[in-house]
Amino acid sequence: MKSLKYILMIAICCISLFFAESALADPPRYTKNPDYIALTKQLNQLETAQATQTPPEGYTLEQLDQIISDLELQKLAFESGIDWGQCSNQTGKTLAIYGPEPNLEEDDYSEGAALYFLGDNQTTKNKWNCKGIYFPVDVKVAALGLDGQSQELTGGIVIKVANGTKLVLRTNPDTGAIEFNQGGTQIFKPGEINWFIPNVSQAVVDARVTNAPAKKA
Repeated sequence: MKSLKYILMIAICCISLFFAESALADPPRYTKNPDYIALTKQLNQLETAQATQTPPEGYTLEQLDQIISDLELQKLAFESGIDWGQCSNQTGKTLAIYGPEPNLEEDDYSEGAALYFLGDNQTTKNKWNCKGIYFPVDVKVAALGLDGQSQELTGGIVIKVANGTKLVLRTNPDTGAIEFNQGGTQIFKPGEINWFIPNVSQAVVDARVTNAPAKKA
């Protein structure tokens, strides 16, 4: 009888230790990512606006629903372990892109970014985070808005690449504008993001040696 009691006590201790270790386990890695934290905050705010039927100024309820759906997909990508975006250059030119800052440890996250150069017909390699694209001052950009309509932008701007997405860029042969394959992308001007945004022409970018990690053909 005493042996049975001892066995039960040991079993209870083992179960207690199991649950204690689970409770003390580190949170998932993605919860430390500043982009995930900002995305979650933005999604919570928009879901509150959706619940109260009060979309942000300049947006319809339908556009609000679309933004929320897009952010939910981005959040799902983070939570499934995809904490990187991918860029594919089919423009016929060299692209200036933003990626991880050098010398960061694998588990480190930073809101900053370093500038790299991606050659024509190249795609950044898997798991390397293409954070954004820089468009030179003399380049025309045709961006898709939330309503699916194209809007023409002048250069000297940055397009941010959402995690879990593959941004494909092409040059329109009729207009010469660079187009990309998704709408609702975040657009930043100098001073609106803490990344270095140069003031150069496409010729300067084309003259750079390509150094962005790319997938093998």
